[in-house]
Amino acid sequence: MLTFLGFVMIATFLVLIMMKKMSPIAALVLIPALFCVFAGKGAHLGDYVIDGVGKLAPTAAMLMFAIVYFGVMIDVGLFDPIVRGILRFCKADPVRVVVGTAVLAAIVSLDGDGSTTFMITVSAMYPLYKRLGLSLVVMTGVAATANGVMNTLPWGGPTARAATALKVDASDIFVPMIPALAVGLLFVFGLAYVLGLKERRRIGTLVMPGDDAERPAEEAAEPAEERLLVATAPGSATGSAGSRTGGGSGSGTSDPAADPAADPAADPSPYEDGFQGLDPRRATLRPRLYWFNAGLTVALLAAMIMELLPIPVLFLIGAALALTVNFPHMPDQKARIAAHADNVLNVAGMVFAAAVFTGVLSGTGMVKHMADWLVGVVPEGMGPHMALVTGLLSLPLTYFMSNDGFYFGVLPVLAEAGAAHGVSPLEIARAALVGQALHMSSPLVPAVYVLVGMAKVEFGDHTRFTVKWAALTSLVVLGAGMLFGII
Repeated sequence: MLTFLGFVMIATFLVLIMMKKMSPIAALVLIPALFCVFAGKGAHLGDYVIDGVGKLAPTAAMLMFAIVYFGVMIDVGLFDPIVRGILRFCKADPVRVVVGTAVLAAIVSLDGDGSTTFMITVSAMYPLYKRLGLSLVVMTGVAATANGVMNTLPWGGPTARAATALKVDASDIFVPMIPALAVGLLFVFGLAYVLGLKERRRIGTLVMPGDDAERPAEEAAEPAEERLLVATAPGSATGSAGSRTGGGSGSGTSDPAADPAADPAADPSPYEDGFQGLDPRRATLRPRLYWFNAGLTVALLAAMIMELLPIPVLFLIGAALALTVNFPHMPDQKARIAAHADNVLNVAGMVFAAAVFTGVLSGTGMVKHMADWLVGVVPEGMGPHMALVTGLLSLPLTYFMSNDGFYFGVLPVLAEAGAAHGVSPLEIARAALVGQALHMSSPLVPAVYVLVGMAKVEFGDHTRFTVKWAALTSLVVLGAGMLFGII
């Protein structure tokens, strides 16, 4: 009964948010509360929620102060050199823009924090997508999938959890997986190229007013790039819209029915919705403090990897230092906090709403019954292939469960079943990582709400677009691991 209710609860949640019948926060709270009553455990709902909140409170604190810290680092220009390099590569070509999104997300993902990756990627790429009329769902999908592959870094979380759960060394899990993960990342870049080609055919090429249409496309794109990236205010000369040539029917306009978020006619300026890109002349830049900020960030990441202090504490201290040094005057500090308050509130609210969902799943025993049922339906003849089975199960289980629930609750059961057939725990642990590309778009991952919130994309739209590509990426990683004999 609990197995059935668990699957129906998850299906109901996904259907309602993808059909846009409920907001994610409302769905995360009301649906599990209702199913808790259906399971006959409504009297314990308060205990389940408090337990879930207690477990996720450190995550909420970490994300709150990580958003403030990296938001300040973006404001003061720490990441501008990386962003400028990516944007110089992108120019005004949709293919380069989408590939550049994947490259930027992969590079920034080296810090091991998804929310940081999404903040920097969206801040850099959003104005370009809006001005070119590219689909914002393509941006969120590519960024989330690239980050999912990189989320397997030892300091990213899943690898450490797998190592702890199976009592093996994290380096023994991760290092042999590098070739398979590299194949997965190359697949993401290839996917970005294909999606960029589709966007190019759909919208054509941007030609800015005054540009000579006879010039080669490479040269003609350069003035467009400058105007796209340096716009400082709505309606300014540098922010004026251009015309489109080529692609689709030749009209150069996107199809609002196909993707409302990509309709340039509906929103001709990337700044009308209040979003400000990385203006190279913004007042918050602190070029004289660049090396201080770089050193502080490196020290913070090193302390995270070395586990000198709990991560929420490190980000709390880092945010306080960054604000105090870069903005010593109180009004400036208040302004920076206010500038990032929307993201902080959205993400913190989503984390605590997700606590209701995870609390009910765990407290009622639904998640355990679901996991046991999935493991139980594996045919006995698949025992020697438990690594493959683990890899396949990691896709749905890490999507519908938290990483803690999967790696500490399900993985030991799978490893024990594999050990009975001579499959080593290391193979099981490596296979358990392949679902991370899909996991990063799970409704239970707080960072994904930073991504869709900053990109102004509906979570349901993001889910519909991204799940198939993320699942395919995970299968590519799994296939590469099997081919190389890693799994």
